Amino acid sequence: MTTSRVYAYLRASTKEQDATRAKAALAEFAAAHDLGHVTYFTENVSGASLQRPELMRLIDIAAPGDILLVEQVDRLSRLNAEDWETLKAQIDNKGLRVVALDLPTSHVLLAAKGEFMQSMMKAINGMMLEMLAAIARKDYTDRRRRQAEGISKAKAEGAYKGRPVNDKLHEQIRALHTAGKTKSEIHRLTGAARTTINKVLEAQATA
Repeated sequence: MTTSRVYAYLRASTKEQDATRAKAALAEFAAAHDLGHVTYFTENVSGASLQRPELMRLIDIAAPGDILLVEQVDRLSRLNAEDWETLKAQIDNKGLRVVALDLPTSHVLLAAKGEFMQSMMKAINGMMLEMLAAIARKDYTDRRRRQAEGISKAKAEGAYKGRPVNDKLHEQIRALHTAGKTKSEIHRLTGAARTTINKVLEAQATA
């Protein structure tokens, strides 16, 4: 059984997505590889942003040899090249070992014995991690480009209506406001953006 601490990082891009979706898969992987207790860090923020408080907190408390466990490399990074180099340096400086369920070489690295084998697998795993991070970034930029092209075409055809309204979230905001909650409390309880809260309550006031 490993004596390293295991930190699992769970991320989703928006408040509407379930960042804990992969928790069961990560727990199953940790148990299958006898990794011991897993501490989870969860947040909803774009993988294209380096401003991720929970990931930074994880790196801050980690010690050399600890494991950073993710479901997929894109949960860790959809960053541009410069920001990826910054994050990678932070991880490397802490001596963290990145293990991803979609990166089989990282699984092998867990069981590698001997200095030579560990060095070889670390080098191979590093190259694969770089490749998957680059692919994740390309996927992100391609999707953004297609989305922008689709919006531009819809606008030209007069069919663009913007992002659909989250009726359930809006109803929660109105209900909490009616119950006497402040905007700050509503933000904390629902995770809704303050601009959304203001817009919903302004519409309610003028209805």
